[in-house]
Amino acid sequence: MKGYFLFLLFSISAIPVFSQKGYELGVLGGVSFYVGDINPNYSIKTPGPSLGLIGRYNFNTRTSLRFDLAAGRLIGRDNLSENPFQLARNLSFRTDYADTSLDLEFNFFNYIHGSRNQNFTPYVFGGLAFTYFNPQAELDDTWYALRELGTEGQAVGDEYAQFSPALSYGIGFKMDFNYEWSLNIEMSARQMFNDYLDDVSTTYPDMNQLLMTRSPIAPLLSDRSGELGIEPIGAEGRQRGVSGDNDSYYSFRIGVVYYIGLLQCPAISKPSGN
Repeated sequence: MKGYFLFLLFSISAIPVFSQKGYELGVLGGVSFYVGDINPNYSIKTPGPSLGLIGRYNFNTRTSLRFDLAAGRLIGRDNLSENPFQLARNLSFRTDYADTSLDLEFNFFNYIHGSRNQNFTPYVFGGLAFTYFNPQAELDDTWYALRELGTEGQAVGDEYAQFSPALSYGIGFKMDFNYEWSLNIEMSARQMFNDYLDDVSTTYPDMNQLLMTRSPIAPLLSDRSGELGIEPIGAEGRQRGVSGDNDSYYSFRIGVVYYIGLLQCPAISKPSGN
């Protein structure tokens, strides 16, 4: 990521640009995919809906500052894996999420609204985001919030945070329909500074202690291997997740953006008098 940002900043400073200041507002919709302990191999078998709002301030035809608001759903299921451990672990989750991000965006080509031959460009962006999440799991047709159950033995009051900072980055393509409206297609990512997006990170707790401190539901959702008719694998201290790899999610969205602003032409120098 450090190299990416250095390349982006160097590219911005090295390429001549024209002035076209203005604001853009738009809406994009598509799908989101989760990557983490329950989906370590970037499978796209469990897409969830995703909706985003975007605002840009264009400094010129190459660079913009963008602000995003997004919401959607992320889903993961061990039973879709081919890994024997995951199949035996048998965990699953869903979470509705909301995030906001502030990014610097760079167009590869000069992008001039209303132009006949400079009205499209691929682009990249990067910055910081904050995400809210609340993982849940279903048992007997009822959905339970997992954080409050302490499924990995967290003490009451010491549960993981539901808000997390994240790195924000992505790529996209935009093309004008006319001066005001453009089509935007993009893939964005949120690399979390948190490993509990899916409620899975470390080891199995003492199930008897979990039963006493939480609820009868907590052990059932902490170790779901017994539902398969096998000997439960959730012995205290046994690996449940991989805490060294934080979770992430990706969104593919398509939408329309409205441009608000006027083309600013360079000032014409007055001829010097004799």
